[in-house]
Amino acid sequence: MGRLKSKVAIITGAGSGMGKAEALLFAKEGAKVVATDINEAAVKGTVDEIKSNGGEAIAIKHNVANKADWEVVYEKTIDTSGKLDILVNNAGVTQAGSMDDLTEEEWDKVININLKGTFLGIQLAIPHFKNNNGGSIVNISSIAGLTGSSGAGAYTASKGGVRLLTKSVAADYGKYNIRANSVHPGYIETPMSKEYLEDETYKQWFLSQTPLRKYGKPEEVAEAVLFLASDASSYITGVELAVDGGVTAI
Repeated sequence: MGRLKSKVAIITGAGSGMGKAEALLFAKEGAKVVATDINEAAVKGTVDEIKSNGGEAIAIKHNVANKADWEVVYEKTIDTSGKLDILVNNAGVTQAGSMDDLTEEEWDKVININLKGTFLGIQLAIPHFKNNNGGSIVNISSIAGLTGSSGAGAYTASKGGVRLLTKSVAADYGKYNIRANSVHPGYIETPMSKEYLEDETYKQWFLSQTPLRKYGKPEEVAEAVLFLASDASSYITGVELAVDGGVTAI
């Protein structure tokens, strides 16, 4: 029996990287997956893979910073599945560069996608969770949301905001059996990060900061997200789970 049998889950940023790994794993565990991404071709590819493996999923093109897009996602979710059990706010962008060089436009883009997008998803999910007698929200933050980081002010601010927004939701909506937790990946090899992580200028430093001395895989993050999304974590809310090979332990 799958760990998410009969559950309905929305996963944003499901076209690649961690979001794709989460969507594939959730479907394998029995969930009906609503996979969304700004890259329509990529998310359709994820759904095709799910279906070829015998799973259930639909693909939706989705700009998470746009409230109207979120409304369409929820409308289609309810129309096709009749309920919502799980929301995974995974979609995000990164940003590198000093505060001296950061433009207002770059700041707005990162905050809008990473933080506002998470807020919109949660706000519009709450009524559906209430109708369903509860649900689980898993927000993908970062180790940068736990410790801060050099050279990524907007990204760090956005991920720190996601962390504390998660705790606020957990505190406010626990009475409705709505749980909210955040996952904080470390150095994970994804299409977005691979080129940066493999740069020899930085690679040895990244690995030296990681007690397990290796990069993480999207599938390892997906397993942590699955745990927090599933009933196995039914008495866990408001926590931050680092999936970082020990980076935040030193």
